[in-house]
Amino acid sequence: MLMTRTHLLRFSFFCRMGVLAHLERLEAQVTESRTKSAERQRARAEGRALGARIQKLRRLRDELRAEVQWRRASVKASTASVQPDQTAGMSEQDVLERRWEHAKAMLQAYRFTGLSGRLTSHGVCVRISTAFEEHLLESYFVDLVIQKPLRILRHSVPVFIPLEKMAAQHLQSDIRHFLFSLCEHLNAYAGRKFQADRLQGDFAAFLTGPLRRNALCSLLSFTYRVDSGAQSVTFSARLLYEDLTVTLPTRVTVACEGTEALSCSWEHQRASHETLFSTKPLHQVFASFARKGEKLDMSLIS
Repeated sequence: MLMTRTHLLRFSFFCRMGVLAHLERLEAQVTESRTKSAERQRARAEGRALGARIQKLRRLRDELRAEVQWRRASVKASTASVQPDQTAGMSEQDVLERRWEHAKAMLQAYRFTGLSGRLTSHGVCVRISTAFEEHLLESYFVDLVIQKPLRILRHSVPVFIPLEKMAAQHLQSDIRHFLFSLCEHLNAYAGRKFQADRLQGDFAAFLTGPLRRNALCSLLSFTYRVDSGAQSVTFSARLLYEDLTVTLPTRVTVACEGTEALSCSWEHQRASHETLFSTKPLHQVFASFARKGEKLDMSLIS
């Protein structure tokens, strides 16, 4: 009789423990479900906010483009470049004043494109402000002497930007073309450098070795590790920017390293990485990796 009572007590104790454990599991599941639901709501709210910001920036871009086009048309109509037959009978001082008036109109028109400047005793000092996305980056100047022939007195353009080549091609025949071409090269370089700096600074945890880049940031190569559950694979990437006026690579090569590379799923991820690197800025791709782990945000590709 004593043994039977002991057995009953033990059985009752284990039953209570089983019920408590089951309740704890249910509570953990409810807590996890609430956390995931809150994360989904937060992600949707962030997505709506980003979408609104994108629309606002696009409207601002369109307004600036329209303003620049209007300014260009105004300059072309009222202060066109001085033609040789227009200088007939004009003194050298009159020609110089006409050139300065033309330079003033150009600087007013270019103000919305990152180009600005001031008149100097010998010509114009043009300031080129670079930007990428909503970030303002470095500024450079080119000091021009307005006389025949036009020449560059001094500048702060990096030595690896083909300034002399652009000047030889366009400075004498079309100064506007020269300035816009220089602006394109400097903005593209600043954008590539910005992406490489962000990768090296904000997403260094993904890298398994140094980021290698040339002075122009037109060739980037790096290795990075991606985890998926219990597996992790190292990828090596090589990004080539053959067009020096762009901020996205023209040629991307991504390779898997190690025996895991033979897996079909990792091959799919490798191809996905190549597409992402080709279509989106470098730091945006790694931000997607950080948010989603190896469950990539494939909406970035569209």
